[in-house]
Amino acid sequence: MSPEFLTVAMFATLIVAICLGHPLAYTLAAVAALFGLLDNGFNIPALFDMFANNTWGLMNNYVLVAIPLFILMAQLLDRSKVADQLFEALYVVLGGLKGGLGLAVVVVCTVFAATTGIIGASVVAMGLLATPALLKKGYQKELTSGIICAAGTLGILIPPSIMMVVYGGLTGLKETSVGNLFAGSIFPGLLLAGLYFLYILVRCQIQPELGPPISKEEAGRWSAAQKWAMTLKSMIPPLALILAVMGTILAGVATPTEAAGMGAAGAAVLAIFNRKFTWTVIKESCFATLKTTSMVMMLFIGGKFFSTVFLSMGGGDVVADVLVGSGLNRWVALFIMMAIVFLMGMFIDWAAILLVTVPIFMPIAMELDFNPLWFSLLMCVNLQTSFLTPPFGYALFYFKGVAPEGYTMMHIYRGILPFVLLQLVGLMLIALFPAIVTWLPAIFFSS
Repeated sequence: MSPEFLTVAMFATLIVAICLGHPLAYTLAAVAALFGLLDNGFNIPALFDMFANNTWGLMNNYVLVAIPLFILMAQLLDRSKVADQLFEALYVVLGGLKGGLGLAVVVVCTVFAATTGIIGASVVAMGLLATPALLKKGYQKELTSGIICAAGTLGILIPPSIMMVVYGGLTGLKETSVGNLFAGSIFPGLLLAGLYFLYILVRCQIQPELGPPISKEEAGRWSAAQKWAMTLKSMIPPLALILAVMGTILAGVATPTEAAGMGAAGAAVLAIFNRKFTWTVIKESCFATLKTTSMVMMLFIGGKFFSTVFLSMGGGDVVADVLVGSGLNRWVALFIMMAIVFLMGMFIDWAAILLVTVPIFMPIAMELDFNPLWFSLLMCVNLQTSFLTPPFGYALFYFKGVAPEGYTMMHIYRGILPFVLLQLVGLMLIALFPAIVTWLPAIFFSS
């Protein structure tokens, strides 16, 4: 069979299998096994050798040790109620502004993103904590869900991000090492947070009924000095943890894996100070870490096997011929790759998209003479939209699971649409101004 036919048939089979609701990790591995056998003439031992070598190579990847450590850090922080204290302080400081409580959610989620690296904890925690407060003060349901879902997804982009660890482990390039990806993703993450902040501020000035301020009596219960003291007291612990993790990486003192260990230890210390470090918290955090890590690694194995079979049967060359050999302008080729990632994000988990597309798209991007780090961050910012885009955005279902009675999926879908557009605006700004990505890595790592 021709590589062109196998390429189209392989992706079509994958899409059909996903739509039928089969588990993604096993679907990727099964489709890879089927087409690997078709391509090699049903040589089972050769296919098994390929699978075993891929799995062994993954398990030997030292960078991936950071994944369970960052997940454990996030689980401990989630249960130590650090975000709760910060929201309570910012509720008082920003609540008097139109849209102020929404702004408080964005700030808390930005800080929490820099300490967790995963979105589930942020969306669920802020959904439980902030949704009742916002609705009680008269915030529109759609705006409330949009703020929490969008700001909660910052955890997958702002370092320490699990996505960056996975991406760095996939490419093996010096330019896209985890340290470079962490440094390069700081400004894009802050850019998106700034766009959300500005949108909420402007829209609530135009339509104050969507996000009314708290009453003057409630806002006046604390003096300016008390507000500053509350904010600093709640900000110092997470900022100290961010410094311990990101500061050591950017200073070159620790590798991302070593910094992840420091982060997990620091999260345990914060839990102790908050008197939340109980046996129940330890047990639940470890069990949740085990489940999440197992899911990520199974996706890794299935996705790596899929991409290896796809490349071995010539699928990568077929895609490269379409995007490069056909004479397309390189910016048109970039747009097509970004559009493919965006559309896949509506239906497939971000990890599977990375595992399938990075081995195919990265060589094409380098052949088109794009900066590998800049291209990688375009991919990652694009993938952040996968958490918000219907019908299968994970953040939407995380929020729905903790939303108060009366919330429908249509409320949530309508609420996230402006924020998806803001993410696309952010993606365009990063494409137009590469220094947003490349400046910090050049400062810290000369790359």
